[in-house]
Amino acid sequence: MTKKQKKETIAAIVEALKVRYPAAECALEYGGEPWKLLVMGRLSAQCTDARVNIVCRELFARFPTAEALAEAPLAEIEEIVRPCGLYHTKAQNIKDACRMLVEDYGGEMPVEMDALLAFPGVGRKIANLLRGDLFSLPAIVADTHCIRICGRFGMYPESLKDPTKVEKILTELVEPSEQSDFCHRVVLFGREICTARAPRCADCPLAHLCAKGKKTNEK
Repeated sequence: MTKKQKKETIAAIVEALKVRYPAAECALEYGGEPWKLLVMGRLSAQCTDARVNIVCRELFARFPTAEALAEAPLAEIEEIVRPCGLYHTKAQNIKDACRMLVEDYGGEMPVEMDALLAFPGVGRKIANLLRGDLFSLPAIVADTHCIRICGRFGMYPESLKDPTKVEKILTELVEPSEQSDFCHRVVLFGREICTARAPRCADCPLAHLCAKGKKTNEK
């Protein structure tokens, strides 16, 4: 496909996903509190959103503010977040990130990409999640669902797994105003239809727009 064809295809996919998933909501249940999304975004690395939500109910009940988490004993944080994996690193990161948020920003989440990337454990995926959800800015969250599914759509080779490259490609293809919601809807679509192990191409409402879907259903 040419770049023009890809833009037209992704625009049609965006509209189809809006119909199927009218509410484009973040799967992480952060209750509208920016510091919680910062914490949950870090815990979500190599962990399901569902598990993060469960773990954070206990974490936020025990430490209900960014200040409390910044001052919390590291061992206590580690014990609570252990089910999320990589718990030593994640616990240290979220404690340090909360301290930085409180001490350097007075508890107010910065909006600039460079400022967000300076937080411990925050890469472009989390930074884009924060910018899209908290500030309604154009933001491609290149998580595993997004990378897998948009490769299947034909936006780039399926073998491409580099989040930074995927982010750059999709930023140029998806309309800025649609980017954040598109990424949330892709997550829902990836769980319901376009799963990692066995995509349901025969039942997929987007198969006619999808490179992999077309090939699979032609067989």
